[in-house]
Amino acid sequence: MAELSNAPAPSPETLVDIYRRMIRIERNDDAIRKTIRLGRLTMPYYSARGQEVIPSTVSAFLNNDDTICTIYRGIHDMVAKDMPLRPLWAEIAGRVDGTCKGKGGPMHLTHPETGVMVTTGIVGSSMPIANGLAWAALLDGSKRVTVAYFGDGASNIGAFHESLNLASVWKLPVIFVCQNNGFAEHTRYENGTGVDFISKRAAGYGMPGYTVDGNDPWAMYAAVHEAVARARDGEGPTLLECKTFRFMGHVFGDDDKYMTKEEKAEAIAKDPLPAFRARLIAEGHATEEQLAKMQADIEAEVEDAQEFGLASEFPSVDELRRDVFAEEIPA
Repeated sequence: MAELSNAPAPSPETLVDIYRRMIRIERNDDAIRKTIRLGRLTMPYYSARGQEVIPSTVSAFLNNDDTICTIYRGIHDMVAKDMPLRPLWAEIAGRVDGTCKGKGGPMHLTHPETGVMVTTGIVGSSMPIANGLAWAALLDGSKRVTVAYFGDGASNIGAFHESLNLASVWKLPVIFVCQNNGFAEHTRYENGTGVDFISKRAAGYGMPGYTVDGNDPWAMYAAVHEAVARARDGEGPTLLECKTFRFMGHVFGDDDKYMTKEEKAEAIAKDPLPAFRARLIAEGHATEEQLAKMQADIEAEVEDAQEFGLASEFPSVDELRRDVFAEEIPA
């Protein structure tokens, strides 16, 4: 594992922006789960509660031209990237005003205008796609950075190793962000991974690898600052292993028996959201009133998006074949 350089401390404005993205994820997640329980949404859902710091800190370094590639349990990555919530809700509800006209659903969201690119339902597939986006940035001479989000389980499939090798060979401006929450679906980390730190695998591909406390915005800031600077300067890829814990089961309705009650309770007691909020106030970066106003505004945004999405029409029958074939040829 490489050693981190002395990155500059995040400004108060940046810290508050990271918190804004975190609370946007949490409020949106809470609303989705409530709407499913009420029977107004019927879909698979993968809550990422507990993992808000990771994409929120990464996204604080990105602009709309920078791209992210995530997988089916990555709605928090998209919300952190400031993807608009109205088309997000319409898509997860399967409505025509969604980002993919309701055809993709919660596992295939995309919004290129904010750099949220292809989202797939295949574990680990974010990485080779991210390499393609990063290669395009090299070809057109831009300073765009691409982020590939994936979980610890995905680090054990072939696409991980192939992607890291190719990114290193071509010095692609891509950052591989492993959100290591300790469980690959229903399998504990130690029962499926033969290395104690995923970041150690970076050495085999000639790139820096860092293991970071994914629940600490300051530690994440230092690691992401280093990785983004390398990518923009043409120095190639970085692997970030961000240690965290998800508060829910793999999928909505999962009874999470593979977690012990003690470890889950300990993780929830250390919820990074209230801890970060308290520190922002204690250190004078924001007032309680400012953060309360921020949360109220976000809750209003989420409620508006929910109403918009559920009021949108379902796709017509004409949409069944549209966007599937370039040109339909009768048999």
